[in-house]
Amino acid sequence: MSVPNFLNLSSLTILSVGETEHDYHVTAQSASPPLSCTTCRSKEIVGFGKRAQLYNDLPIHGKRVAVTINRKRYKCKACGVTFYEPLVSIHESHRATIRLVRYVEHESMRRTFVSVAEDTGIDEKTIRSVFKRHVEHLDKTVRFELPQWMGIEEIHIIKKPRCVITNVEHNTVVNMLPNREKTALTTYLKDLPNNGRIRYVAMDMWRPYKIAVKAQMPDAKIIVDKFHVVHMGNVALEMHRKAIRRTLNSRQRSKLMRDRFILLKRPADITTEERDLMGPWFEAFPTLGLAYELKESFFGVWENSHSRQDAESLYQAWKTKITPEVAPHFKLIVTAVENWHEEIFSYFEHPLTNTYTESLNSLIRAIHRNGRGYSFEALRTKVLYTEGTHRIVSGRIVKTHIPKARNYGAFIPAVAEVLEREVKK
Repeated sequence: MSVPNFLNLSSLTILSVGETEHDYHVTAQSASPPLSCTTCRSKEIVGFGKRAQLYNDLPIHGKRVAVTINRKRYKCKACGVTFYEPLVSIHESHRATIRLVRYVEHESMRRTFVSVAEDTGIDEKTIRSVFKRHVEHLDKTVRFELPQWMGIEEIHIIKKPRCVITNVEHNTVVNMLPNREKTALTTYLKDLPNNGRIRYVAMDMWRPYKIAVKAQMPDAKIIVDKFHVVHMGNVALEMHRKAIRRTLNSRQRSKLMRDRFILLKRPADITTEERDLMGPWFEAFPTLGLAYELKESFFGVWENSHSRQDAESLYQAWKTKITPEVAPHFKLIVTAVENWHEEIFSYFEHPLTNTYTESLNSLIRAIHRNGRGYSFEALRTKVLYTEGTHRIVSGRIVKTHIPKARNYGAFIPAVAEVLEREVKK
C-alpha cells in the first residue's frame, strides 16, 4: 500500500516513511516497471528477484533523507541478460538521487566538504568524489577565450604559492595551477590550443615562468609587471632601515618612532608633521635619507619616462647615486635589472595598468579571508566558476545570425565581491 509522494519524485511509489530526530527513512519502489530489455529492447522479459538498495536524497525540513528502494531484477529471454529496473531519478555512480548530486555540486563550491556531508548524510569521501567529477566537467565544458595579453601571477593559498593565469586586458582569471613550478606551467601552456596567438606575457621575476613561456611560446613578448619592479625600491629601503635600527639601543630607536610607516609613504602623502620628523632622522642618519631618496628616484624612473630609452637613461643615472654604504641593500635591484633587463624595460613599450594589480590584490585578500576549511581545488573552482562572475562579451554575428558570445574568464572584482559577501554571512 502506497502513501502520499513524500519525496515529490514521480518515478517512485512511496511505501512507508519513518522519522527520527535527525533523519527521514523512506521505503519505495519504482512507479514504472520496464517494458523491454535495456540491452536488446526485446519485450520478452521476466522477473528475476529483487534487492533493497539504499540511496540518499535532498534534506527535507532540515533532516537528512535515506531512501530504501525495493528494486526488481529482470531477465531477458531473447538475449539472456539480467538487469535491474532503471530508476530515472537515481544517480547510479553515487547511490544518491540526481537532484542530491546536483545539490552537492552546488553546495560544495560555497561550503566545506565536512558541512555538506553533515547536511546530506553522505560521507565526506563521496562529497569529494562528486565535487571532483563536477570540476572535471566544468574544466571540459567551460571555455575561456585565449588572452592576447596573458598574466602569470603568484598567490599564496593555503600555505603554498600557486600560479594564477590571468587575462590582463579583461582583468579576469582564466586558471589557477596547484603550484608555481615549471612543470605545472609548461604542461598548462603546452595544452593550450593556438597558444601561438598569445602576444604578450606579463609576469614577476620568477625564472621558471620565463623558461616555460620561452619553451612553449617563443614568439610571445615577456614583460615584467611594473608593480613587481618598483616594489623592490620599498624592499631595499626597508632592508637599510632595519640595518640601521640593529645598531641602536632602545633609547635611540625610540627617536625613530613610526619610521617604517612614514618612510614607505610617497612624498605627496606625507603630512607636514611627518616631514618635520624626517628632518632630524636624516640628520642623525644621512644614509637613511639617501636610501629614501634612492627609493623615490627609482619610482621616478617609471613615473617620468616617456619611452624605453628615457627609462634606461634614468635608470643608469639612478645607479650612479648608490654609495658603498647603501649598496648591499640596493644590490637586489641592480642584480634583478641585470638578469631581467629586456623584460623589465619592455614595460615601456607595452605598459601594464595599476587597476589590474589592485584588483588582483583585492582577490588575494578575499581568498585568504574566505579560505578556512577549503581545499585548494574548492577555492580554485569558486574563483573560476562562480555564477555571475564571468566577463562575457558579444562577438561578431556568425552564419547562423546568432551573435557569438566570448567568455573571457572570471572578472576579478566580481569574484572578490562574491567572496567578501560570503565571509560576512
